[in-house]
Amino acid sequence: MSGSEALEREWWLRTLRVLYSPTGVFAALRDDSDEAASARQEPLLAIMILGGIAAVLVTGAAGGLLDHNDYDGLLIAVWAFVAGAIYGFATYWLGGAAVHLGQRGAGGKGSYRQARHLLGFAAMPIVVWLVVVWPVRLALYGEDLFRTGGSDGTASRVVFGAIGGLFLLWCSGLLLVGYRAAFAWDWRRSLVAFSLAVAAFGLLAAAAALLLR
Repeated sequence: MSGSEALEREWWLRTLRVLYSPTGVFAALRDDSDEAASARQEPLLAIMILGGIAAVLVTGAAGGLLDHNDYDGLLIAVWAFVAGAIYGFATYWLGGAAVHLGQRGAGGKGSYRQARHLLGFAAMPIVVWLVVVWPVRLALYGEDLFRTGGSDGTASRVVFGAIGGLFLLWCSGLLLVGYRAAFAWDWRRSLVAFSLAVAAFGLLAAAAALLLR
């Protein structure tokens, strides 16, 4: 196995390790060389696409796909993949910009590439949600998840929404830990960067919503 292949394999392992031992994974992002960045591209691409699929599956658009007679299970899968890839790609670059603004606002000198990679690995809990929680919801409600007025009532949406919120909190915690580990900061400075990133992401999301109206 060549050195580059070994490094790629290590980053695939770190992709899972970030869920239970994140500090070492984020500390490895300090290596911003082209070789190290290239080795983590495939795991990040997978996170970006799967995270995007998880996001689009809970949208109103997904909840009404079967209202259209030309949609079936296969088309829903294709729609989820394409829309998820687009959403994941946009979030990766725009969210990465917010993370970068946060670390620059806290006085850091890291690169935009490091910020994108930090965001990508911090988003791993969303992939866990897709793999663990979504199949449960699909088993309970089936095609009604993609039909207006289906059996997945308000109570169900509230419960699963709350569960999704916990996974988002997990992502937020990883991002905070990531700032501290990737840039070797204390908690105060990391919290400043995190707060600025959240504010920047909120502004970018609001601007995008206005443009798409």
